[in-house]
Amino acid sequence: MSIGQHCHIHPTAVIGDGVTVGDEVTVGPHAVLTGPLTIGDRCWIGAGAVVGAPPEILGATHPNSWREQAPYRGIVIGPDTTIRELSTIHQGSERATTVGAGCFVMNRVSVEHDVHIGDRCVIAARSTFAGHVSVGDGANIGMHTVVHQHRVVGAGVVTGMGTVVVKDVPPYAKAFGNPVSLRGVNRIGMNRSGIEDADIDAVARLYATGARGGAVPPSLAPAFEWWRERATKPLAFPVTA
Repeated sequence: MSIGQHCHIHPTAVIGDGVTVGDEVTVGPHAVLTGPLTIGDRCWIGAGAVVGAPPEILGATHPNSWREQAPYRGIVIGPDTTIRELSTIHQGSERATTVGAGCFVMNRVSVEHDVHIGDRCVIAARSTFAGHVSVGDGANIGMHTVVHQHRVVGAGVVTGMGTVVVKDVPPYAKAFGNPVSLRGVNRIGMNRSGIEDADIDAVARLYATGARGGAVPPSLAPAFEWWRERATKPLAFPVTA
C-alpha cells in the first residue's frame, strides 16, 4: 500500500495491499479499496464505494481477506476523477479495468471486469457496464443505461435514460431506447467540446444517409478509427426518427 501526500482518508475506509493512492486524494467513509489498484492524483472516492473486488466470473478466485491483493489484472483510475458513493469497480480478468482522467462517475454505478472508460466521461447514476465494454473519451452516459458485455461506445456519445446498449454506438451519436437506436448526433456535446459546426454537420449527414464507411472530417478521424477497430456489432444506420 502506498499513500500520496495531502490525502484525506476516512478512518473507516479499508485500503488493502497493492493499492497505490496518488496525491490529494479523498476517500470517504466505509469505502473499500483493494489491489491491484492505482488511483491518480486529486481523485475523490465516495462513501461506501468498492473499488477492487474480483471479477464477477463464475469460479473466480476470491481473496481470503480484504487486505490481500487479488490475482487479477488490476484497476487504474486516472487523475481528477470522481467516483461517487456506493459505486463499484471490479478487477480486470484479461486487461486492467480503467477509468480515465477527469471522469465523473455518479452514485451506484457498476463498472464490471475489463471495462475501459476513456477520459472526461460522465456516467450517470445506476448505469451498468458489463464485462469488456469500451467507452471512448468524452462520452455522456444517461441515468440507468445498461451496456451489454463486449460493446463499444464511441467518443462523445450521449445516451438517454434507460438505454439498453446491445450494439456498438458510433462516435458523437445521440442514442437511446431499448434496444438502443441512433437518433442523430450529439450536437450539444460536440459544440461544448469545441468541434466546428461544419464537422458536426458532416457527421449528421453521415448518420442520416447510412454511409457507415464514408469519409469523416479529418479532425474527428481518430475517434472513428478507434471505434472501427473495436466495433464488432455496429449500430444500424440510418437515424431513427
